Amino acid sequence: MAALLKKVWGSVMSRTCSSSDSSSERHCSVESSLGAFEPIPTDILLQILRLIGPKEAAKFRLVCKSWRSLVSDNRLWIFFLQNYQEPWDSVFFAETNLRTGYPLQTFSSQMTQLSFMDIYGQRAQVPGAVIIDGGSGYCKFGWSKYACPSGRSATFLEFGNIESPMYTRLRHFFAMMYSRMHVKPSTQPVIVSVPICHYDDTESAKASRRQLKEAIHTALFDMNVPAICAINQATLALYAARRTSGIAVNIGFQVTSVVPILNGKVMRKVGVEVVGLGALKLTGFLRELMQQNNISFESLYTVRTLKEKLCYVASDYEAELSKDTKASFEAAGEGWFTLSKERFQTGEILFQPRLAGVCAMGLHQAVALCMDHCHSAELTGDDAWFKTVVLSGGTACLPGLAERLEKELHGSLPPSISNGIRVIPPPYGADTAWFGAKLIGNLSTFPGTWCIMKKQFRQKSRLNLIW
Repeated sequence: MAALLKKVWGSVMSRTCSSSDSSSERHCSVESSLGAFEPIPTDILLQILRLIGPKEAAKFRLVCKSWRSLVSDNRLWIFFLQNYQEPWDSVFFAETNLRTGYPLQTFSSQMTQLSFMDIYGQRAQVPGAVIIDGGSGYCKFGWSKYACPSGRSATFLEFGNIESPMYTRLRHFFAMMYSRMHVKPSTQPVIVSVPICHYDDTESAKASRRQLKEAIHTALFDMNVPAICAINQATLALYAARRTSGIAVNIGFQVTSVVPILNGKVMRKVGVEVVGLGALKLTGFLRELMQQNNISFESLYTVRTLKEKLCYVASDYEAELSKDTKASFEAAGEGWFTLSKERFQTGEILFQPRLAGVCAMGLHQAVALCMDHCHSAELTGDDAWFKTVVLSGGTACLPGLAERLEKELHGSLPPSISNGIRVIPPPYGADTAWFGAKLIGNLSTFPGTWCIMKKQFRQKSRLNLIW
């Protein structure tokens, strides 16, 4: 094989001829022949090019038109992209759905017009972006070229709060994130993931969202960030699941939001449903159950750890009550804990909030109501766009939650709406929104139209595009 590769490269070098009198660049005099490699099947030649790698394969474009055509074959560069840092299906989704920026344009039906050789080269040159996923409980931060977030921190900033110290608090918050990453703000664009807040489509809610946008952009531009992409977590969670339309369900720190999204745009006029039940309430309820059963613990952190390690959502709550569900876990510094019914009673309050003394809709009822509104709105020719539900948030990772929600939706909605419903667990666990931002930050066309520059911000020309 080494001898064959040597012969291939020798062919490249021998076929490169001298430049003309008016140019110092080298050109090939052979226009259409593969020379000694003409008898070799195309598939075999592509295998050879795969072995020598993308950088060396790209050099064969200089030989002649036939080699240029062979090297430009999308199959070759799809292979190289499949061995890139990111999963191929995510790269393919991003480059065929997100590369033009907002508003989204899908290229799936025009794949023959896309050059994956160009896309590979462009992705290699993209500088990437700093990603700050400002979750309602924890903030995840890191560079888009990283495999995962480089760090996380408690989010002491309430993004929904727009009172007077908002700018100061945001400036301090972003400065802390950059300090922890050891990165100068002026070096790269930033993608800020913001929790859905000010849910309504009222003028008051619009004004609050506008004020929050301006505070975020002002704080970052005052830190000399070159470009900003601020986008809500619900949309990013959908992108992480390789979808541009659907219903994003985020179980946040204090509330759960049910957000309908069509072609990357939040359908606020259809209605964003909010359930006053979040991760904090589930942790608090497990604490109460443990106290009732005389299970001692030293901190709420231990209770949260037990929730994450032992709790799950039962497919049939009543049937689960009669089963032996004991399981144990060793918490650092506190020893072993054994839970039984507490394991599934904790997650059950998502569907039966009254068990925890909360007067609110169950999760399935909120999602069903959202779907009913989407169906009634008749925004597209069919209902397929809202029948994919994507879960996000750490608590949404509870085993059995996606299956239970899907079961409840099929049971509570008429067949005309329920047929085809699919509930997807958090694709990347608690970091799902961060990974959605990563898709944008690594696009071959980034920053492109995804970002706002300082001059555009001052002109206030694009602030309504993404939220």
